[in-house]
Amino acid sequence: MQEPVPYPITGELDLHTFNPKDIAELLPEYLRVCREKNLLKVRIIHGKGTGTLRETVHSILRRLPEVEHFALASEYFGGWGATIVTLKPLAKNSQ
Repeated sequence: MQEPVPYPITGELDLHTFNPKDIAELLPEYLRVCREKNLLKVRIIHGKGTGTLRETVHSILRRLPEVEHFALASEYFGGWGATIVTLKPLAKNSQ
């Protein structure tokens, strides 16, 4: 079994470097760590392609209670090849 490789938590996640089958586990975990670091605006780069990965990302985001809002990025931030996510801050007593 391969050891996990540390991934920098910067508020930007480029999914091109990951296997699509890992996205369902990766995305919620990445967003969890972003919230812990108080990074509440996250840019997820899924690419334009056929839209399959974008739909997978959006489907996951719809189910996460910590997601306040998400939308396709503006042209400056990647247009329909990226999604901007706004996360709810952690409650004061859980930090």
